[in-house]
Amino acid sequence: AVTSLHAEEKMDDPMMKAWAEYATPGEHHKVLDYFVGDWDYTLGWKMSAKDKATKSSGTTTSKWILDGRFVKMHAQGTSMGQPFEGFGHMGYDNATKKYTGLWIDNMSTGMLKSWGYYYPSSKKFVEWGKFFDPVMGKQAFRAVTNIKKENAFTYEMYITGEDGKEF
Repeated sequence: AVTSLHAEEKMDDPMMKAWAEYATPGEHHKVLDYFVGDWDYTLGWKMSAKDKATKSSGTTTSKWILDGRFVKMHAQGTSMGQPFEGFGHMGYDNATKKYTGLWIDNMSTGMLKSWGYYYPSSKKFVEWGKFFDPVMGKQAFRAVTNIKKENAFTYEMYITGEDGKEF
């Protein structure tokens, strides 16, 4: 049997109150507003510490989705001389007190998942995550996003090379 509760009764229920707090965007979500908009990007990446960086460029459009709970990014450009397209989602998990991310693109069939923190005094996000590399297998990474000014930021991703050193 399904019963109907009045709104007042629902909020008096501790379980309903906990879910409402968990589901409500707050001040930590607002930090992600910085990334909303249209961006041009340039990047350099390399497969090992010894390699010369490969340059790529493109555009990213980012917008709020699900009533301010997540920022959805859509990137388009080139990578390794091929068309590149990717989608990212960023959010803040009220339960774990961490920023979370998910990235997918046309260069793999896997999903890159991450979690991290924002440090307001330095305007820096630091995140950690995992992905699968078809040559090296499971990989862990660390990434740092530095907000430079109102319309510029850098994103640096580091993995551990065969020598055991991060690059």
